[in-house]
Amino acid sequence: MSTAASGRTRARDLDRANTCSVLDAAYAEGQLGADEYHDRTAQATAAKTLGELERVVGDLQVPTAVRDLVPAPPAPPRNPLRRAKTADGYSHHTRARERDRVTTIVLLDIARRDGQLTEDEHQALTELAAEAKTLGELAELVDDLQRPPDASSLPQPPHSNRHRWFRIGVAAAAACAAVIAFGATSRTTQPEPPPTPAAAPAPVAPPVPDLEPVRPVVVATPNLLTRDGLTLFLQRYQEKFGDLQADELTIFDEDANITRMVPGQPNRQVDYEYRGGFKQRGTITTRRADRPVVDLATLNIAAISDARAGAVALLRVPDGAVTHMRLEVDDTGTYSHYGVARNDWFVEIFASNKFNEGGHVMLTPSGEVLHAWPFEG
Repeated sequence: MSTAASGRTRARDLDRANTCSVLDAAYAEGQLGADEYHDRTAQATAAKTLGELERVVGDLQVPTAVRDLVPAPPAPPRNPLRRAKTADGYSHHTRARERDRVTTIVLLDIARRDGQLTEDEHQALTELAAEAKTLGELAELVDDLQRPPDASSLPQPPHSNRHRWFRIGVAAAAACAAVIAFGATSRTTQPEPPPTPAAAPAPVAPPVPDLEPVRPVVVATPNLLTRDGLTLFLQRYQEKFGDLQADELTIFDEDANITRMVPGQPNRQVDYEYRGGFKQRGTITTRRADRPVVDLATLNIAAISDARAGAVALLRVPDGAVTHMRLEVDDTGTYSHYGVARNDWFVEIFASNKFNEGGHVMLTPSGEVLHAWPFEG
């Protein structure tokens, strides 16, 4: 069957369900925003043909969780004059996942520490990376950076617009520190006329960017309750404080609250709020000098993330969602009957719904469930 004919083939309910599963997984990976996810799901549900379904997911990376639902497409004829694919085989306009943004930000952090970027450049490019929609946009931000040999690979589209992106970001940051701006560009290249016997070839006109009006947008903070968001948060935490210790830590999807010992003063503590950066809250207060601390370096991020993914089902919260996660030390022995030794620390994951029906589960730092308090409805 030809490609055109297969595109007109009527879709089954199974095809629509498989497409919606791909959208679900892509949304979980950060390839789609909430509005895009809902719009595309509606399109998939209403689709009549396989071609309509293919267009709904045509610019997405195939999520690992549903890879077996998506057959590998036939390889297109190779055009040696084009480099439209990234290093991973995706085109530069393919949607980026949250982990792709995190990988890019890690490379920018390394480049800042190496002296390749100034502080202003690093801040502007980091903000742009957090807002990037496609693999090509991410690759353009780091295509002129040196990288460690073991650094994660990123796609390499054919042309670089990194400096244009940087100028846009810096200009917006100067106007308003709370927002960034970027312009979507399209590349247009003037064709080179053929040479004549009497004259040298005419010069090629440089690409002319077609900038849209600069529009300020709020910088999105990665979801800290996801595996990639938590990994990025802990990396920035260590960069800020030089260690991974805390007295208490409560993490929400967009921000976190931290209580820490004041360096060199074990009888003093201070609170911080994290929302893309760390800001001190309130004044320094008294702390018990022998109070044990939470050592975030021992946190099994993968296991805790898996536990978070299954928390709503475990806690039997109807139409619920995970709201936050708390990490603290049991320095009074209150939870000893749940298997927490005195002065050990533990993790609690909370879930609820719009009716305030909820529950929570207690885990060890390695992700082992100690006790669950499900919703009793």
